[in-house]
Parts: sequence; structure tokens; C-alpha cells
Amino acid sequence: MNNRMKKVFLVAIALVCLFLNSYAQTKKHNIDKVAAVVGNNIVLLSDINQQYTQYLYQGNPANEDVKCKILQNTLTQKLLKQQAEIDSVMVDDAQVDDEVNKRMRYSMQRAGGQERLEQFLNKSVLQYKDEIRPSVKDELIAQKMQSKITENINVTPMEVEKYFKTLGDSVPEFNTEVEVGEIILDPKLTKAEKQRFHDKIEALRLRVKSGDDFGVLAKTYSEDPGSSADGGDLGFFDRSTMAKEFTAWAFKLKAGEMSPVFETEFGFHILQVIERRGEQVHARHILVRPATTPESLTRLQLHADSIYNNISSKKISFAAAASLFSDNKESKFNGGMMLNAENVQARSTFIPIDKLDPSVFLVIDTMKIGAVSKPNLYTAADGKQGYRILYLKSKIPPHKANMAQDFPKIRDAAQSDKINRTLSEWFEKRRESTYIKIDDEFNTCDELKIWTKTSTAAK
Repeated sequence: MNNRMKKVFLVAIALVCLFLNSYAQTKKHNIDKVAAVVGNNIVLLSDINQQYTQYLYQGNPANEDVKCKILQNTLTQKLLKQQAEIDSVMVDDAQVDDEVNKRMRYSMQRAGGQERLEQFLNKSVLQYKDEIRPSVKDELIAQKMQSKITENINVTPMEVEKYFKTLGDSVPEFNTEVEVGEIILDPKLTKAEKQRFHDKIEALRLRVKSGDDFGVLAKTYSEDPGSSADGGDLGFFDRSTMAKEFTAWAFKLKAGEMSPVFETEFGFHILQVIERRGEQVHARHILVRPATTPESLTRLQLHADSIYNNISSKKISFAAAASLFSDNKESKFNGGMMLNAENVQARSTFIPIDKLDPSVFLVIDTMKIGAVSKPNLYTAADGKQGYRILYLKSKIPPHKANMAQDFPKIRDAAQSDKINRTLSEWFEKRRESTYIKIDDEFNTCDELKIWTKTSTAAK
């Protein structure tokens, strides 16, 4: 595109924006208005207000300044989306639908059900899903484009050392850190103990066969907190997403068909396929979780005591016992060691004590290095009881960061810094070469000044 064509294009965009703004302001309720233009993309004021409504709904205090940050994030997304169109970076419809459904399930959980959410929004869930779908799609495309920009960024040991030297007096101080191992033991029910839960969901399956609405029964009886409020709707998923037994039935059935009762690690299910799109399935399900019995806990305690005695007498190592007996799939093949939830990507086993689960800290606080705790009864996040054996592998006292002791953390910080600098440079170049116009309503937003200073809108 030559310079003359560029100028014509920019003038055309500006005229369209002026027309849209003028038209919006003549409407009695100022229904919509162009808040900003980024290249060939426009941002409507209604989009900003919609995101602000979500912000309020999450329990945040009213603050009009938040709209400045929302617009800034939206401008960022539009720039990334524009580049994504050039680079043919796309997301499929099933992925967008899945993300929309996840967000709606979360919103309905917070609201206490679909009806309360609709009262708050003053519109139906279906209407709201249709409204947020374009912005969710833009967000997913922007995330994918950003990942593409930064996917090959790595740091060398020399770069890590250089980054550490730049910290000077701002070298971070680390709190006490520990390495903790765990063996998680879940109660196992006998076939007879499971039968009543199987019978409960079988009765629900027969009710559906007799004409009862699957979604209504899921809302009433399903014990899956992530989908029950949405009538058991799981959105679209592929073969790698669900438990293997669940996937087997989901991809075997045709649209409208219902499975028999089947069992996964989560409990007993029935599922109904709603739609198939290639290697994506849209399904809903009802889950009944078998409840722990006193007898199963008694059996489990004897099993836990036996494992503890074998570790204490050196008949088996803690790591080997974790691999053989632990029911925690995340840690059992890692020597039983817990991972730092804030640094999972690096698979760090060093955890600041203030980030430990309080129930874990209470047990290991008085333990010596290398000690193993007796089995203790605990309650998991899903409310189920089980037994846990803990192992304190190491304990590092508070200290200032140093290359010898903290290289993995410093490397991660150096990489994050390099990624942030790369993204900043990328955005700077795109802002300089992209037409950007922001409505005067946002003139007081400090966050947005950089967008007009370096853009062609200011030239």
C-alpha cells in the first residue's frame, strides 16, 4: 500500500468514526459510541461497559478509573488481533465456545444459580453468552499471538548473570523455604459399598429415559460443582481433556444419545452427547460421587500405618513408597515431592513456608530434616477425607538471593524480564505504525497517554 492509499484509508477510518460517534450521541440513551480505533478495528463504549459490569460482578468496588485499564487491555488485544490476521493465527469455534461456557459456569457458581445471574445481568444467559463471545474470541486470539511472539525466547547463563548484576541493591530476599514430600491415601470402597451410589445414578438415567429433562436433573442432583449449575453442560472438549472412560463414551455416542452408568476416578456418571464437530464433542453429564464410609477409613488407617512403619524401618524409601502407594498423580512420580504452585513450569520443589497449606505447615513445623510424619487424617479440597504422610526433605533459612543457591529463580526472573522487554518493543513498533484514535472521554487516563503519543493518530 503506497503513502497516498494509506492516507485515504486513514481519512476513511476517521470519517467512519466521526459518523458513528455523531450517530451514537443523537440517540436518546447514547446506546453506543466508538471509544477507540486501532487500525481497522473499533472498540465500542458498550464493550468497555460490559467488561466493567463483569468487574463489578466479581465483587470489586465501583471505580470508574478501572475503565481506563479495561480500554488499555482492549487496545492491546486489538493490536495483537490485527497482527494475528496478518500471520493467519486463529482459534477454532469449539475452543471459543468452551471458554465462554467455562466463564458462564463460573459466573453462575458465584451468583448461586442461573436465575440469580440473569437477575443481576438483566438478560438471559444465552443473550449474555452471545454478547461476550466476540470479546472472548479476540482475547483467545490475542493470547495465541502473544505466545507466538515470545515462544522462542530463552536466556543463556551469561544473560542470567548479567540480569542479576543489574539488580544491584534491589536483590530480592527470600523467606524460609522447604521441600516437602507427601503420600496421599484415598479410601477405597468395596463393591457392596459402591452399589447404592450406582443405584442412585441409575435411577436418574431411567428418569431421563422416561422423559425427564437431563439438564434439570443435572442441576438438582449432579455433584460436579463445575457444571451442575449449567445443567451438566461441559461445552466442547477433545480426546485429551477428560478421563479415558469419559472420553470413550463421549466419542462413541451420536448426538442425542445417552450413555449407561459408568465409573471414573471421580465417581459414577451418565453423559449425553449434544453435538459433534470433528474431533470435538459437546456433552453434558450427571455425576454422583461415592461418599466415604467409616469402614473404608478404618481400612485406610491400617494401610497407612503399614506404609509408615516400612518407611521408618528403612524397608522402603519415601520416594519408592510414594510411587507405589500415593493417590496424588501430580507428585507420586516426583518422589512424592510437592511442587511450588507459583512456579510449576520450572517444576520447583522449593516452597516458601507462607505459601504452604496451613495444615501441612502445622505438621512439618516441628519436624527435623529427613523426618517422616505419622499418618494424619485430613480433608481434601473436594471435601473427601483421607490419610496423608509427610516428609521434610530440606529447609532453607531466609536469605538474600545469590547465584549459587537461587539460580533457577533468577533464571526465571531473567526470562520473564526478557519476555516483557520483547513485548514492549513489539508494541512500541506497532503503536508507531498503526492509526490509533481514542475518544476524548478517556483523555484523563494516564494509562492511555502512551497510545496517542507514539501513534500515527498524533501525527
